[in-house]
Amino acid sequence: MMEENSKIYIAGHRGMVGSAIVRTLQQNGFNNIVFRTSKELDLKNQQAVADFFATEKPDYVFLAAAKVGGIIANNTYRAEFIYENLMIQNNIIHYSYLNNVKKLLFLGSSCIYPKLAPQPMKEEYLLTGLLEPTNEPYAIAKIAGIKMCDAYRAQYGCNFISVMPTNLYGPNDNYDLNNSHVLPALIRKFHTAKKENLSSVEIWGTGSPMREFLHVNDLADACFYLMQNYDESGLVNIGVGEDITIKDLALLVKKIVGFNGELKFDSTKPDGTPRKLMDVSKLHSFGWRHKIDLEEGIASVYEEVKGKLS
Repeated sequence: MMEENSKIYIAGHRGMVGSAIVRTLQQNGFNNIVFRTSKELDLKNQQAVADFFATEKPDYVFLAAAKVGGIIANNTYRAEFIYENLMIQNNIIHYSYLNNVKKLLFLGSSCIYPKLAPQPMKEEYLLTGLLEPTNEPYAIAKIAGIKMCDAYRAQYGCNFISVMPTNLYGPNDNYDLNNSHVLPALIRKFHTAKKENLSSVEIWGTGSPMREFLHVNDLADACFYLMQNYDESGLVNIGVGEDITIKDLALLVKKIVGFNGELKFDSTKPDGTPRKLMDVSKLHSFGWRHKIDLEEGIASVYEEVKGKLS
C-alpha cells in the first residue's frame, strides 16, 4: 500500500492520463509527487533516465508517458510510434527495477488486442490474432511493455502491473483534428459547425464501428485503486463494459453541443477496428466500477473546453 509520504513519480504528468492521476493522488492526500517535463527529462534518453532514477529514487511509478494519436497519426508516423514508445517504457521499467521501485503501473491501450478479437475482449485474448494494421507499431510497443513488466516480475520479483484502458476522454485531451481521437474530434467539429452556422458536419467512416468511452477521471481512480489492491502478472482491462456506435456518439455530441444541421459520413475514410469493447469482469471482481456516465461526462468536458475551442 502506498503511504501518503511515499515518493511517487508520474511519467507523462502533463498528458490527459498523467494529469488525471496527479489530481486523484492529490485529492487522496498524496503530495510527494515527482514531476519532470519532456524538456527537463527526455525519457527516450537512457542515460538521462538512469540519472533521474538514481537521484530521485521514487517509491512508486505510474508510467503514463507515451506518444499517442488517432488513426491518421498512427498510420503516418509508424516509425516514431514504435521507436519512441519502446524507448520510453524500456528505460522507465528497467531503471525502476535497478532502483528498487516498490511498485510500477504500466498503462497500455485497448489497441493491443487482435483486430477481430471476440467481443467483449478478455485479457486472455492478447496475442491470439492479427492487429489492426493502422496502429500496429503502437500496439506492438504496448504489448512489449506488458511482457516486459511480466518478465521483470518473473525474473527479479518486481511488483510491476499493467492496465489496459479503453478509449478515453476528459480534461487535457487533444482537439487537433489532424491527430486527435474520435470523441474530441467530434466535439471540435460540432462546436465549429455551430459557431459558423454550417449546414452539416462530416464524420469519417461509415458510422457503424462501435467504441467504448471512459472518462479519464474514472481511469485515474481505477489506477489508484489497483496500485493499492492489485498485484499479479498479466493485465487488467479498465473500461465501462458498454459501447456505442460512432453514429450514435456523433448524435450525442451533436445534442450536447446544440448543433442543428445534418451528419454526412465519408465512407472513403477508414473505419478502423469494427468493435472494441472491454470485458471488465476482472476489474469488477477487484471491487472497482466506473462512476461517470457518458452523456454527463461529455457535457462536463464540453462545458470546460468550449471557450478554448473558439
